[in-house]
Amino acid sequence: MRSAGHPGRRGPRTGKVVKGTAKRVLLEGAGWIMVLVGLAGLVLPGPGLLALFAGVALLATQYEWAERRLEPVRKAALRGAADSVKTWPRILLSTAGVAWLIGLGIVWGIGVDVPGWWPLADRWWMPGGWGTGASLIGSGLIAGVTIVYSYVHFREIEADKLADEAQERAEAHTEERPGSSATA
Repeated sequence: MRSAGHPGRRGPRTGKVVKGTAKRVLLEGAGWIMVLVGLAGLVLPGPGLLALFAGVALLATQYEWAERRLEPVRKAALRGAADSVKTWPRILLSTAGVAWLIGLGIVWGIGVDVPGWWPLADRWWMPGGWGTGASLIGSGLIAGVTIVYSYVHFREIEADKLADEAQERAEAHTEERPGSSATA
């Protein structure tokens, strides 16, 4: 739309419409990409629920249906993050998975000779080179950061919750025995 007084120049309202449309398209595009990455991360290595939550959060700025689904996805993502650092074996296994991903990315990038048992054409052995290797390394780094973040933010919450539950059980046990005292 052209302004009447200035041929070839857009009016002030048209610029706002273009900026609003561009912002909407970028938010929706980023949201859908994060949703797809999150869905892939549910079955592949990576923080699937957290990426899914990020995607739904972006889509919730544009869609009412996404806003309604945001809270259940957030709860599931946070529960998964807290569960991942609940015990030391889980933390160690997750850390081993991170090391494996990064190591595999390095090996993939460097490339190794095709083994004799490989039944397909040589070009199908570790395709992608450093592109694939870098994505594996990136996934490992993201997973490592997620583990550290979860440990710092959710391990304390889990310990507090366990302490509260133990205190409630102790209080319930004391109340069950009439005539017992806490000092006995």
